Amino acid sequence: MDGDELPFEMGIAVYAKGRNKLEFDPVLLDSGYDPIWDAIREEAKLEAEKEPILSSFLYAGILAHECLEQALGFVLANRLQNPTLLATQLLDIFNGVMMHDKGIQRSIRHDIQAFKDRDPACLSYSSAILHMKGYHALQAYRVAHKLWNQGRTLLALALQSRISEVFGIDIHPAAKIGEGILLDHGTGVVIGETAVISNRVSILHGVTLGGTGKETGDRHPKIGEGALLGACVTVLGNISIGVGAMVAAGSLVLKDVPPHSVVAGNPAKLIRVIDEQDPSLAMKHDATKEFFRHVADGYKAAISNGAVSSGDAENGHTNSTT
Repeated sequence: MDGDELPFEMGIAVYAKGRNKLEFDPVLLDSGYDPIWDAIREEAKLEAEKEPILSSFLYAGILAHECLEQALGFVLANRLQNPTLLATQLLDIFNGVMMHDKGIQRSIRHDIQAFKDRDPACLSYSSAILHMKGYHALQAYRVAHKLWNQGRTLLALALQSRISEVFGIDIHPAAKIGEGILLDHGTGVVIGETAVISNRVSILHGVTLGGTGKETGDRHPKIGEGALLGACVTVLGNISIGVGAMVAAGSLVLKDVPPHSVVAGNPAKLIRVIDEQDPSLAMKHDATKEFFRHVADGYKAAISNGAVSSGDAENGHTNSTT
């Protein structure tokens, strides 16, 4: 172990990287064993020593609290407060949900591990809880989702509105989102009311999971486990992105994407099948070279079949009307 490496950096058995199951047992919290929270507190102490000017900030945000839920509630309440929705009111709401919901307690730890594992800009667990707005928006959504399911829809929508205003991330509180989720940067992400996102999904900035018009009912995309949605991807309608699929940056997806495949383009087209079980963990979302190679191969095949003349091929035209 290097001299500057925290003992926790060797790996915390909270989030099973690359496996089908997330392996954190919330019962461990009842025994007082919480390695994520221990790591966050240790990091905050070290940072306070290195940067004394931030010691009050680190104390208020982390060290003054007894558990991750209380610290996260404090941070979210202070980020989302406004003159009519006070920080003290928000703190009561967040604590009232997170302190009593084992599922949310598990999810906030899987999510913070996902940020630490997959986002190179996330240098520590404490930086995620203090600074990463994608993480903040995701955890505030989890509280809003709980309130929505309790029938407190107006309060849930008020939280959605504040999350959108403050973080630039719009997640309907009725959407269903799994664990081990990364919202990388997060700016411009829109997730519709009937969208479903499975475990271990990575979503970059500018992603839209939207409907196709004014229809009601089940109208938003379903994202399979381990999928990766690159920057500025748009997925419209009640369609499925398969398990372990990768949608390249800038793509427009209008039909189902097979499991363990790469799609790219506008509209998105199948580029290849991939061997990776969870591309969300690898975070390679640029398929530009593969896409243009795919286009070039298509033109070559069309020329050889007589569907494109050599002159048309140079100008990018085909003889087909389909």
